[in-house]
Order: sequence, then C-alpha cells, then structure tokens
Amino acid sequence: MDIKILSPQWGNEHLRINDFVAKIVDAGFDGIDTWLPPDPTVKKELLHLIEKNGLVFVAHQHEATGNDFKAFRTSFKNNLIACAETSPVLINSHTGRDHFSQDQFLSLIDIAAEVAERTNIPIVHETHRGRMGYSPQATAPLFARRPGLEITADLSHWVCVTESMLGHFEPVLQEAITRTRHVHARVGYEQGPQVTDPRSPEWAYALERFLTWWDAIVVVNRQKERKILTFTTEFGPFPYMQKIPFTDQAIASQFEINCYMKDLLRKRYIG
Repeated sequence: MDIKILSPQWGNEHLRINDFVAKIVDAGFDGIDTWLPPDPTVKKELLHLIEKNGLVFVAHQHEATGNDFKAFRTSFKNNLIACAETSPVLINSHTGRDHFSQDQFLSLIDIAAEVAERTNIPIVHETHRGRMGYSPQATAPLFARRPGLEITADLSHWVCVTESMLGHFEPVLQEAITRTRHVHARVGYEQGPQVTDPRSPEWAYALERFLTWWDAIVVVNRQKERKILTFTTEFGPFPYMQKIPFTDQAIASQFEINCYMKDLLRKRYIG
C-alpha cells in the first residue's frame, strides 16, 4: 500500500497557484488536498501542474449551499460531479449541516454513493464540526444504517466537540477507524481543533493519542489491501492558528508545522 502525504492549499491562498505547487514540491509533499478554484483558468493551471509534477490530488467539496434542503441537495450533487470531473484520487466531502435530520443525511450519503459508483471515484465524508459527522454520537446511527459509508478521519473535531480524548466513545471510534479512507492529520485537544504546536512538550499526550489512532487506520487499510492511503497535514492558518495578542503575528509557522507532520508521518509509516 502506498501512503501519500499531501499539503493543504488552505493557508496558502495568497500564493499564485504555480508558486504554491512549487513550494510543496520543493518541501517534499506527495500531493495536494484542496477545493476547485472558481476561476476556470486557475483550475486548468492547477490540474496541469498536478499532472506535470506527478502529484496526488484530493478534491475538497465544501461549497454546497441552499436556502432549503432540496436546493442544498442539488448543489451538493453538482459540486460532487464537478469534483469528479477533475479525476482526483478521491473526493473529500463536507456533507450537510449539523442541523439536518438523519433522513436528510442518508439522502446525501446515497447521492454521494451514486456519484462515486458512476464515476469510479471514492467519495468520503469528513468528520467535521457543523457537518454530518460532527460528533461520534451523531455519526454512529449513520454507520449503522449505511454499511458502505466511508470517511475522512479528522478526529480533531470529535475531540473538540466532546471535550475529550474519546475515551467514552471507543465502539464508534473503532468503527470510524475501519471506515477511514483519508486522514486529516491535525492534532486537536479537549478545548479546540488544533493544538498550538505539536512539537511542544505540553501537547505530547495529544500527539501520541492521535498517532495511535492513525496507526490503527494504517493497519486497517493494509488489511483491506488498499492501493493507496492519503494523509493531509492539515494544520491551518488563523483562526485555527492563534496569534500573539495585539499583533498580527502567528504563534508558529503553519507551513513549518505541516512539514514537521509530513516528516513525522513519513518516518513512522514509510521509513
């Protein structure tokens, strides 16, 4: 199984697309996890640079919208189709809103499954605050009703939402691990989705817990004989990355942290 470590474009939007791609290639990332640029010219350039540099591409669907569920469902499907047309290795979906009903969530899951089957591109649903999989207790019933549901494991959100290291949610956590096809490798803690700096000793307990979960995800995907497992080092910019009060200075470098996470994951899982 190939393990590929990707960079988010999030936090690098100020860079021209060719400069961003050159930056992550020079840093040794295997690919990109990002949304589709709204400008057709920029999108064409991005896809060209991905192909030219032999990068792995995960397309990110987070823009579905609508004033009612019917409109949201249509927007959701259209956005997934647009992502699929770019031939990513998989589509990471921010699915629904946390106030939708279980039946509405199931409808969106089924739409994604239809698009995935038609395009032969896996669609995985991110465990994210404000979305369908915002908490373990909200996700468990969906697992029970849709055996084929696969996820992007961003467990930093579950840690934050439950104000815990998930000790009371072991059954659904283990189920989530078996269903993970993509990982957002950001370390959260009980009061937030991103520790200030995973290199700092006060966060060692959180980093070790997340590494344990990621270890299990790697094992499961190897057992399933997956051809590829993708990790995105998704430490983000402000407001995920805090600033020193009364200044515009970040407390740490987002890119340096993501490079640290890349090197840590590569050493641990690839050697």
